[in-house]
Amino acid sequence: MKFRIGYRTIKTAIGMAISILLAEQLGLHNFASAGILTVLCIQITKKRSLRTAWDRFLACTIAMPFSALIFAGFGYKPIVIGIILLLFIPTCVMLKANDGIVTSCVIILHLFAAQHFSVAFFLNELGVIIIGIGVALIINLYMPSVDKKMEGYQEKIEENFKRIFIEIIRYSRNGDSDWDGKEITETAKIISEAKKIAVYDVENRFIKEETIYYQYFTMREKQFEIIERLLPNVTSITNTVKQGNMIADFLGELSENIHPGNTAMIYIQKLMKMKVEFEESELPKTREEFEARAALLQLVNEMERYLIIKSSFKGLKKTSKVNVARKKKQISQ
Repeated sequence: MKFRIGYRTIKTAIGMAISILLAEQLGLHNFASAGILTVLCIQITKKRSLRTAWDRFLACTIAMPFSALIFAGFGYKPIVIGIILLLFIPTCVMLKANDGIVTSCVIILHLFAAQHFSVAFFLNELGVIIIGIGVALIINLYMPSVDKKMEGYQEKIEENFKRIFIEIIRYSRNGDSDWDGKEITETAKIISEAKKIAVYDVENRFIKEETIYYQYFTMREKQFEIIERLLPNVTSITNTVKQGNMIADFLGELSENIHPGNTAMIYIQKLMKMKVEFEESELPKTREEFEARAALLQLVNEMERYLIIKSSFKGLKKTSKVNVARKKKQISQ
């Protein structure tokens, strides 16, 4: 594993130094604890950081009067710290402020070391808490954009979808294929990774309209499940029936126009027209033709579900130059 300094490491180092410096300049006792609070509050996303900061602030402010009362009643002894934690930890869990337990212990130990509780002590610890948490929140306002990374995932998924459809077409026309199917496993992995990145992106935004990539990858995931489901039926499709060529032509047009835009209704209408033609065709005369027609009908039904999923997606606003060129054709799968 190579040595690497990430953006979160840099933010943590800078944030800790700033917190300690501010607390020291303000003449606060236990100023180094502000740096510890900053380190603990810097999370991988803005929402997690905000939630963690609130948990720690709530727990720390409760810990001071809570422990002060118990110390006043039982004395400043090590065993009393144990009694405090026996009562305080369940209280934090009840308030759903679990992340604040560790930092609260630091405040409790400060009080134990001071051997007294006063307004001055309370204000000092409150200052340490506010500086530590405040600096972390300000530092964590910066999160590097992952739009380019998600756009790369988007393009690779669409490229793989096209390749898979091309292989389905080849098999339906020729009855054989030397395809190794690597796009199947590769696409599953890409979608999984892309959704993880998209989740982080969602947690770094507070406006729901800006979570479009997560919606996109979720939509592709559902479509990919359909593709995986229809693949076994492809082996029953042959070019001995004219409907097979119709489906191949349809998939060929579809594969050439896979992009993040959304005019799926165009293809749904074409598919519905094709289904009507299937129903009006002569009944199959042989068992082989019957099995091929049945497999084709199932494929059509699956593709209908595939397109309905896409039709519910409003489309990506940010697209690459390649996608912009595709959009000019005004068609989508």
